[in-house]
Formats: sequence, C-alpha cells, structure tokens
Amino acid sequence: MAVPTLTPSRETSAITLPTGSSAGDVENNTELPFQIYSDTTSGLYSQYFCNGAADQVSYTFKKLGGDVLDIELTTGSVFSAYEESVLEYSYIVNIHQAKNILGSALGAATGTFDHDGEKISGADKDTISLRYPKWQFSYGKRIGHGMATDAGFGGDTRIYSASFAVSSSTQDYDLQAIVEGDYDNKSGHELENKINNKKIYVTKVWYKTPQAMWRFYGYYGGLNTVGDLASYGQFADDSTFEIIPAWQNKLQAAAFEDAIYTRNSHYSYEIKNNRLRLFPKPTISTPKRVWFEFYVRDNVWDRDSEKDDGVDGVNNMNTLPFENIPYNNINAIGKQWIRRFALALSKETLGQVRSKFSSIPIPGEAVTLNGTDLITQSQAEQEKLREELKTTLDELTYAKLVEKDALMTESAMGVQGRIPYPVPIVLG
Repeated sequence: MAVPTLTPSRETSAITLPTGSSAGDVENNTELPFQIYSDTTSGLYSQYFCNGAADQVSYTFKKLGGDVLDIELTTGSVFSAYEESVLEYSYIVNIHQAKNILGSALGAATGTFDHDGEKISGADKDTISLRYPKWQFSYGKRIGHGMATDAGFGGDTRIYSASFAVSSSTQDYDLQAIVEGDYDNKSGHELENKINNKKIYVTKVWYKTPQAMWRFYGYYGGLNTVGDLASYGQFADDSTFEIIPAWQNKLQAAAFEDAIYTRNSHYSYEIKNNRLRLFPKPTISTPKRVWFEFYVRDNVWDRDSEKDDGVDGVNNMNTLPFENIPYNNINAIGKQWIRRFALALSKETLGQVRSKFSSIPIPGEAVTLNGTDLITQSQAEQEKLREELKTTLDELTYAKLVEKDALMTESAMGVQGRIPYPVPIVLG
C-alpha cells in the first residue's frame, strides 16, 4: 500500500511558546490569575516584575528545548507560573518570619487584608514583614501578669477592697454575698452588674491595728505588751530623742510592724469557698471591722475599657500583619529560586497539556507524548525547591543566629587564650 502524500495546513502545533517576550506583554496581559505584581493600580506594581516575567519566557523556552521541539504553552501560562512562584516564595519566607517574631508580636495591632492578601488598613500600613522587630517577652509577660494577680502583687487585673462589720459571737461571714450585696447593684460603681454571681477571688484579709509609727517613740514599743490592740499612743512617757541613722529607724519600724501582726494579734482566719471563719469566736472587744481585697475573674476574651490590652490584636500566625513581599525587595537569591520554581510549574502545565492525549496517531505510526513523566518530574522539583528554601530558612532563625554568635564568641575566646602573653623585661 502506497503511503499517501499529506498536505497539513501547518507543520507546527497550533499553540507554541515563542522564543521570548517583553515587559509590555506582561503588563497588558489580563489573564494573569491575580495580577498582584503586574497591575498598575497595585501598590506592588513593579516594572522589574514585568521584566522578570518576560525573561522567564526565554528561560523556559531554552530549558524545555523549544528550539528542538514545539512547547505547547502560551506566554500567559509562563507569566502565571512566574507570578505563582513569587507568591510561593513570599509565603514560605513569611512563615519563616512568623516563627521568628510571633512571640514578640502577640497582642500587637493586626490589619485588614483584601482578597490578594494585601493590607488595606491597620495600625501601620508599611510592610511589616520587611522590618526587624523589637524583641519582647509578649507571651511570657502575660503569663507573669496572670501569676502576679493570683499572688497578690501587681498584674493586669483590677484589685478591689471591701469591708464588713464584725458581729459579736458571729464567727462565719459570706464574703461573696457581702460583695454582691454591696456592689453588684450599686448604681454608677464600676462593679455594677459585673459580678452577676461570678466567683470573686479573695487575695487578702486583715483588720486595722495601730501603725508602726504610732508606737515608734517609746521604750517598750509594744514588743512585749500583753493584750489585743494595745498602744501607748504617739508618744510615751519615757520618749527620748536621739540622732540616729535613718536606716535604723526603718529597721525599727519594720520590727514594730511585725510585732503588731505577730505578738499583739490573737486572731486568725480560714477561707473556704469564699466563706470567712474567724478564730476565736469574736467578742465585744474584737476589731469592729474587717477588710479584704478581691478581684473578679474576667472573661479571657473581654477587653479592658481603660487600656488596649491586645485582645483584639495578633493572636497567632493568621493575624500577623504580613502581606505579599514586594518584588523589589527580593534579592538575587530569591530571584533565582523563583526562576527555578516557575520553570517547574511550567513543566507541570506542559505535562497536563500533553497528558490529554497519551499518543497522537500518524500514518503507519503513533507519537507517544511524555505528559505523565513531565508531571512527575515537575512535582518532585517543586517539593525539592520548597524543602531547600525551608531548610535554609530554618538555619537562619533568630534563635539559630544567637547560637552561632555564642559559638563564635566562645571559639574566639579559646583562640585568644592560646596567644602567649609578652613577658615584661625590666632594664636596670
């Protein structure tokens, strides 16, 4: 059988990748998926990006053998691969930076982002991901404040005080009921409707005793007196005035204060479920009033009306005010990674195109396409590039840099320690 003479309308594929492109083609291309870097209305518009995407066409054409065999890609598909590569690079670098600074950024102002991930509002419109942050103990401080509140010395929770009159022969007092009765419905008070059956946390209970300075002047100073709340008054008969160092007065005042609370007090108490029991049972000679300090546990999501406590700010990686890294701020290292990743994406797209037909029949033969192989190769290359970048960035975290600085310092001191010291020679 004679082979027929074919007269095809064209001898090349209907769509083939050209040998190159121009920046204008990228700028005027309306088929880019996101147009984050090529849109002239975007704050990230860059002629450099358009030049880079245009050069990628020539790079892809050469790497995939376009001068030997047709490449069934359009310039738009290469532009899209280049744009996706820049976004992928920005994504991985931003995650790396999030690991570095999240601990210091907790509670800081976040922002509002558009569909492209660009920040449209926030405390700072500048690109935060390009800044070196101030190192802070953000989460550690919050833990410390919580512990300080429970310990009763500081913290970021408001401490309130209240008091109640002691009744003769009444030993038990419900502090929860006292606070709710006095403050929960007190119009205009900041605790109004704030308790609402919430458990109060009592941090301190005390009754008033004569202050240390009341009995400072006097021979006995209350140190060996017997009885409850005994006091000589401000001056005693045997008062003497001497010029002594101020620190001695401070030490004496502290000793007197301890004596008041230790030797002159015969009372103690215990608290169970906010019910106070006084020991021994009060009598007519007991203190007339007892004071206590407490706080109300707020909802962990509530905001402080008096200050910005950061509950509406950064709480995890999702709310960090990071946007896409501007193309102009990506250096030569990043640009080369982007080129390689964009080539792998283009290879995957080409594989998808060629996989639509496993073979093309021709008279007396069939042409087998390598779409599946291209997809497998491209996916392996993409994963390798991602791991390469992540591994490199993991070695460059702030914690790693501190370790390297410490090692270099220790090594330098070791070298210096081996340098012989000159022996001074005294000429007589």
